[in-house]
Amino acid sequence: MENEKVTSLLSDARDNAPDELQHYFLSFEDYWERKLWHELTDILITYYHEEGSKAQRLELYDGFVKKFADKINQLKLVRIGLQAATQCKDDKARLTFLTTLAKRVDKPSSQDAHILALSRAASVRLSLGDKTGARSDLDTCEKKLESFDSVEEVVHATFYRVSADYYQQAHDFTLYYRTMLLYLACVDLENLSQKERQRIAYDLSIAALVSETIYNFGELLLHPIVGSLEKTEHAWLHTLLFAFNRGDLHAYQILQTHLKANTLLQQHASFLYQKISLAALTQLVFSRSPQDRAMTFETISAETKVSPDEIEHLIMKALSLGLLRGNIDQVDQVARISWVQPKVLEREGIEGMRSRLQEWDGGVERLGHWVEGVGKEVWAA
Repeated sequence: MENEKVTSLLSDARDNAPDELQHYFLSFEDYWERKLWHELTDILITYYHEEGSKAQRLELYDGFVKKFADKINQLKLVRIGLQAATQCKDDKARLTFLTTLAKRVDKPSSQDAHILALSRAASVRLSLGDKTGARSDLDTCEKKLESFDSVEEVVHATFYRVSADYYQQAHDFTLYYRTMLLYLACVDLENLSQKERQRIAYDLSIAALVSETIYNFGELLLHPIVGSLEKTEHAWLHTLLFAFNRGDLHAYQILQTHLKANTLLQQHASFLYQKISLAALTQLVFSRSPQDRAMTFETISAETKVSPDEIEHLIMKALSLGLLRGNIDQVDQVARISWVQPKVLEREGIEGMRSRLQEWDGGVERLGHWVEGVGKEVWAA
């Protein structure tokens, strides 16, 4: 009786399917009758990713997939379910579908599948404006992820992406920036559309600029995602990031021209001026050798183009943020810097490091020759 119902459902679905997809249903019936669950699962995943399958995804899931759901890989079951959920009539129906799916796979042997389904449910909660519920789901996922030694990338990628969306809505730009970079480490950029890559690059760039704790953009600038901004209407943002990272105060002029392009940039205008000034200061210190980091306020002002009356406050801010270590002689107006925050270097920075290493090597060699010259009698003895 069960087989007759399945056969009838598949026959009707095949008749209603596009011509180019009808062959799938013959395979579905064959694998079902032979109980080849692995083969059936894989061909269902392929079918559900076909554009023409949209109209039948939910019906096939409810009437066919559920009948053998407990017999197949639960992570693959969730992947099929996620595709079916795209055809729910609205977000409320989609949330009901996903929470039911998450409960179904919430078993000790399929916690990875539960995390995947629950993460996507959290994404729908965000769409519905339920940040509290989304945070609760994500906390559950995070706790379970910590117990895994390894998990498929799709699970991590989904969790990181939804978490990044949550932090973006919460205006926690630092955590959005870090979490989105984790997401990008789990996916192949080629699998993202050009429009999606551009959107992520834009959002990451804005987050890096307005974050109160991110002062080194090197990690982002070295990531291929940022190249998505080139030759677009947001190409100025690409130029701005590189100028910021170099500590080039010309970046402020670029920013002023495009402030109206983004509300967040307008709201953080004064902070961004301070941030580019700090970048100019740390770049100045970084570019100098450790023996040449005692600088007068006048020298710092001349080289960073920051107003002389702002220098002392700027250095104190850099010290308080942990960007620099050292001390200030207020009487003589001298800053003595002993440490600067490490940077992810661009090509020019690496070339500068190479030059300093060559200078150090030359100094060591000269010292060796001097020691050898003045110590000849000692060596002879």
